[in-house]
Amino acid sequence: MKDFWWGRYSIVFYAGVFALLALLGGLLGLWSAWWFVPLAALLGLGIHDRLQQKHTLLGNYPLLGRFRFFFETIRPELRQYFWEADDDELPYSRNQRAMVYQRAKGIMAARPFGSTQAMYQDEFSWLNHAIQPTHIVDKHFRVVVGEGDAAYAASVLNISGTSFGSLSPRAIQALNTGAGWGDFAHNTGEGSYSKYHQAGGGDVIWQISTGYFGCRTPEGRFDPDAFAEKAVSPLVKMIEIKISQGAKPGHGGMLLGPKVTAEIAATRGIPEGQDCVSPAHHAEFSTPTELLDFADRLRRLSGGKPVGIKLCIGHPWEFLAIVKAMVESQRYLDFITVDGAEGGTGAAPVEFTDHLGTPLKDGLTFVDNALRAVGLRERIKVAASGKIVSAFDIAQHCALGADWVNMARPFMFALGCIQARDCSSGRCPTGIATMDPKRYRVIDVDDRAMRVRNFHQNTLNALAELMESAGLEHPSQLNRQHIMRRHSGSQVQMEEKFSPTVRNKALLTEGACGDERIDAYWRRVSGECFGLMPEAVEA
Repeated sequence: MKDFWWGRYSIVFYAGVFALLALLGGLLGLWSAWWFVPLAALLGLGIHDRLQQKHTLLGNYPLLGRFRFFFETIRPELRQYFWEADDDELPYSRNQRAMVYQRAKGIMAARPFGSTQAMYQDEFSWLNHAIQPTHIVDKHFRVVVGEGDAAYAASVLNISGTSFGSLSPRAIQALNTGAGWGDFAHNTGEGSYSKYHQAGGGDVIWQISTGYFGCRTPEGRFDPDAFAEKAVSPLVKMIEIKISQGAKPGHGGMLLGPKVTAEIAATRGIPEGQDCVSPAHHAEFSTPTELLDFADRLRRLSGGKPVGIKLCIGHPWEFLAIVKAMVESQRYLDFITVDGAEGGTGAAPVEFTDHLGTPLKDGLTFVDNALRAVGLRERIKVAASGKIVSAFDIAQHCALGADWVNMARPFMFALGCIQARDCSSGRCPTGIATMDPKRYRVIDVDDRAMRVRNFHQNTLNALAELMESAGLEHPSQLNRQHIMRRHSGSQVQMEEKFSPTVRNKALLTEGACGDERIDAYWRRVSGECFGLMPEAVEA
C-alpha cells in the first residue's frame, strides 16, 4: 500500500480522495462542488497514464512521471538562463550574444575588470599588435569582386544566406532594409529572390541552389528566361551557385506540403500545397567544366555580374578538379564562398551537423592555398561563413585567406533571436524563424533594421580599431603571420606554422606546392570529372 500513500501512485490516489470529498461536500452544501471538476480530471488523467502502454514511465508513475517530461521540456531554458557559464558555446555563448545585442542597440560592448578568456589554454589565438598604430579614416572596408562595369565592391561583412520560408517575411525585410541602410549585401539563401529581399532596397546576392527556386521550369530544371528577368534587377549584385551547405553538405531538403503556402509557392515557382524537394545535387552540371559553363551562362544572362560558388569542402580532389578546370579552360569563377561544417541551419540530421564536412578554418586555408598554388588568388575572391560573430573572428578568417565574411545567426541575434533552437517547429518565440503571422507580427521592421545596421557598423568600427592596433590599413593586409596560436602551455607559434601559405603558382612552375592535401591529388584530377581519374590511381 505504500505506493498509494507516499509512492508512485500517491498523486492519483489523493486526487481520487479529494475529488470524492469535493463531491460529497458540494452535495452537502459545505463548499462549492466545482472543486470536483479539476480533481476528477486529474484522477482521469492518472488512470489513463496507468493503463496506457505508449510511455513506460507514465505507466509506472502516473501523473508523477509528467513532471519529468515538463522539466525536460524547459531544460534548455533553465540551463541558458540559470546554469550556463558566460563562455559556454551552445552554439553561441552568453558573452557572444550579449556583444551582438549591445552593438545592435548601439551600446558600447566593453568588458570591465579584464578578460574572462583562458589565455593559457591550448588553441587560444590572438592578433599581434604594432608599436606604432595606424589611423583609419574610411572604415567601410570594401572588396572588389568580378571584372568590368558589373564588378561589385562588397563590404567585408555581409548577411549570409537567409531564405524566405525559413525566416519570416518581416525578418527577411528587416535584414534587407538594414543592409540597404548600412550599404552591405544580403544573401537570399536558396529559397529564391523574394519580394521581401527586395523590399528594403539593400544589395542582394542571389543564391541559386539545386532546386533552382525562382528560376525553374515546372519539371524542376533551370529556366534561363525566369532567371534573366530577375537577375538584371539593379539590386542583384552577384550570383552564387550553392553546391553544398556546411550544416548539411551533400543533403537535400524538403519543405512539407502543408507549409508550402500560396506566397511561398509563387516565390519559388512550385505547386502550392505539395512537398518542395531540394535535390542533393545540381541537374545543370555534373563535371567541373560543366559547372564553369553554367557559371558563364549565369554571368551572361545577368549582364556580366559576378558569379561564384558556395560549398563546404569535402573530398579535396573535387575542389581541386574545379581549380584544374579553371586553369585548363582559362575561365574563372569570380568568388568562392567557403562554408564551414559549424554553420547553422533550421534543421539537419544530427550526424550531418556534428560529423560531416570540413570545419571553416581548415576548409578556408585549403581553398586559399589551392588558388595561390595556380596563381588565381588575386583573380578569385574568397568569402568565409560559419560561426563568425566578432571583429576578431573577421580578422582571424581574413588572415587565414578570406576577403570578406558572411554572418547569418549574429544578424538574427540583432533581430532579437534568443537562441531558443526551435527553428524547425514553426513556433519561434521571437517571430523570426516562423511563417505564423500571429508570431511574426511582433517584428517592427524599421526598428529591427536599425539594429541590423548598427551591428554591422559597430562591428566594422571594432574591426578598424583592431587593424589600427596591428599597424594595418585594411583587412586585406592580414596574413597568417599576424595570428598567434598557443600549441601548449609553453609553446606559441604563428598560424603560418600550422597552415603554411603556399608559393604563388608553385604547382605550375615546380609541380608541387608543399600542401600535402594539394600535392597528393593535383596530378590525379581532371576538369572533366569530380572524381579521381581511374587511369591515374596508383597501384
